[in-house]
Amino acid sequence: MKRRAFLLGTLVLTACGSSEPSGTIRIAGGEPGGFYNDFAALLHRLAPSPLTITPLETGGSADNLKLLRERTAELGLTLSDSAHLEPGIVALGRVYENYLQLVVLDASPYRTPADLIGRPVSVGAAGSGAALQGERLALGVREQHYPLRNAVDALRAGDIAALLWSGGVPTPELGKASGIRLLPLDGFLPRLRQDYGKVYERVDVRMGVYGSSVEVPTIGTPNLLVCRPDLSDEYASAVVRLLVAKAAQLVPEQALGTQYLDVRSLIDTGTVPLHPGAAAEYRRLHG
Repeated sequence: MKRRAFLLGTLVLTACGSSEPSGTIRIAGGEPGGFYNDFAALLHRLAPSPLTITPLETGGSADNLKLLRERTAELGLTLSDSAHLEPGIVALGRVYENYLQLVVLDASPYRTPADLIGRPVSVGAAGSGAALQGERLALGVREQHYPLRNAVDALRAGDIAALLWSGGVPTPELGKASGIRLLPLDGFLPRLRQDYGKVYERVDVRMGVYGSSVEVPTIGTPNLLVCRPDLSDEYASAVVRLLVAKAAQLVPEQALGTQYLDVRSLIDTGTVPLHPGAAAEYRRLHG
């Protein structure tokens, strides 16, 4: 029986009354203003006593995987394409969808990614999943690497022509930046899927997001909550129970679209295997 068929179904929340382990586990999150950071903060707030989940601000996916390797974090959020590059990593669940967003000023003349060739563009902070995706897109731009807030400031100041960001929709930091629009990225999808597999998929940013009057097609990548294989089954099970029982509350307030945490897709972690303790807990919750 396939793993998804075996595990998937209406999850019975029988774990709500279970005793939880004590102690502190650290989660490598992301940049201030991004969904990783917000999601890690929600896990911290909703963790059942006596368990404590402490969020760490980081540059994003690559940074988070590095912290796991160095054992300075027990949990990490990462794009699934970054996770595939990390040997030995295991997942506790697929949490939501990242949208790749290529942002320009609304008043700019740029209408397609090709218009940006040779121009300065922030393609994600060093250590971020956006930086890996920017490299794979091969936009032909003069690459800069700003954290999101600095990239927004540089865009407004005219120091860069565009910024590339991978995050939820709408990203609050971008939502505060009036007079922006997104360029379509779906044209890159066939090559990305050919070179790197089905980890990339087409998604559409809804009309009305960032003031847009049209839907904008772009590229989606699943986000995974990951850990090292030696995380104890006790902690892995506790985190799974939290993801399942609090799914509706583990969505940042600003979120729209289809990137919501969904208990039906938590086990859909692609080629990254589930932690054995997590898999056992999903089976138990299946009823």
